[in-house]
Amino acid sequence: KNNGSLPEDLMRRLGIEVFGHTSRYDAAVYDYLINYFGVNQTADNFPQEMALSFEKIQDLRYGENPHQSAAFYKEKGKTKGIINLRQLQGKELSFNNILDLNSAVELAKEFKDPAVVMVKHNNPCGVAEDKELAKAYLGAWQTDKLSAFGGIVALNRQLDLKTGQLIAKSGFLECIIAPGFDPQALKLFKEKKNLRLLELKDWGAVSDLQMKRVSGGMLLETSDPLTLDINNLKMVTKKKPSQAQMQSLIFAWKVAKHVKSNAIVLARGTKTVGIGAGQMSRVDSVMIAKNKSAKLSQGCCLASDAFFPKPDAISWAHKAGAKAIIQPGGSIADQEIIAACDKYKIAMVTTGIRHFKH
Repeated sequence: KNNGSLPEDLMRRLGIEVFGHTSRYDAAVYDYLINYFGVNQTADNFPQEMALSFEKIQDLRYGENPHQSAAFYKEKGKTKGIINLRQLQGKELSFNNILDLNSAVELAKEFKDPAVVMVKHNNPCGVAEDKELAKAYLGAWQTDKLSAFGGIVALNRQLDLKTGQLIAKSGFLECIIAPGFDPQALKLFKEKKNLRLLELKDWGAVSDLQMKRVSGGMLLETSDPLTLDINNLKMVTKKKPSQAQMQSLIFAWKVAKHVKSNAIVLARGTKTVGIGAGQMSRVDSVMIAKNKSAKLSQGCCLASDAFFPKPDAISWAHKAGAKAIIQPGGSIADQEIIAACDKYKIAMVTTGIRHFKH
């Protein structure tokens, strides 16, 4: 038919595939060499040029909204993280599911003891850490049962039968992700055909760099993995936090790092009781966290991802029942903020570190 030759359109397509394959290979070699030898770096250790290569894992039903198309890609050379999850049951993962799962896993990584994270629309709505996974689940779920409906649950331990029984009674959830599942726990969810159960054995370390697309380009920054050094905290108020309050403040601070700014987290012990997320006003975030706490915030500890610009937020923190606060400090109104805390007999420590998240 073609006199022993390939059709022109097929040769064109194969030629494009060859150039695509060789360019990806060259990019992989290039990235390896500049990372290994440290060449082609700027003063801030960012590469002068970047060649990224991704491989499609699967097409998704749709994107963030039904009228948007979407697909899931794996970055070449990456072997750990959310890309390696294994689905054990349930419907196909959606674009939003994957975003929420990633957020939940990144927060759950913060904790050494058994911990449970509940996420809705890419924000934590309940987090708890406990010696028992079942107790951690109850603490996370009870933070905001209304928002938890239809949410994502991440556990940093294998899902056991006792915790599974509690989850099964909690109402509708989209996904549960854990390093493993007890066989008896799996049986509990067999009838919930739409519930996605996801196993992720190796959660991976925090990425060194984070990328955000902008029109015509990309922003690149180092990640935000900083852990809190208690020795670097400044006790700035007359009243000092107790040992129990300090433990709660550190817990709340870990959570606040993963909440969209402006972020306020109220905690009692190592359980959240109210989370205020994504508000343009820090006062509004305090008010939302207070309202979410359902009167459980009396005696709580409060974490703020950035400094308080004015003392009015401290007044609202007092109304919420906060007895101790952790925040970065650095406002021109710091002395007014400290005076307001002293007025209400609130202990406050500053970290010198901000945790904006956009």
